[in-house]
Amino acid sequence: QVHLVESGGGLAQVGGSLNLSCEASGDLMSRYAMGWFRQAPGKEREFVACIKSVGLTYYADSVKGRFTISGDYAKNTVYLQMNNLRPEDAAMYYCAANPKIYFTVGVDHAAEYKSWGQGTQVTVSS
Repeated sequence: QVHLVESGGGLAQVGGSLNLSCEASGDLMSRYAMGWFRQAPGKEREFVACIKSVGLTYYADSVKGRFTISGDYAKNTVYLQMNNLRPEDAAMYYCAANPKIYFTVGVDHAAEYKSWGQGTQVTVSS
């Protein structure tokens, strides 16, 4: 089972940028679909983005055009570049891995992902 560690969170201003990283260990990241989710206080965990090793990417409507997910499979690391941050982007961001090639329900369903990191906090100030 792959082990995931996120980093790169912090404080950004509205309109600013942050680049989150998720380093995988214990297995090749290329064997997994990698996702980013976020959870704000008092809210449910929500899908942000997903990347498959064949290069396909998926985004929540709320982040399309602002966030970019990418993977460096040589480094076993997936990134989430977040631009034009908004107050509503503030949350704990989690990296997740799905070992299956195909998703049963959809890339945006947290239950599809079997490995999770501990999260990295993103704060957006106005």
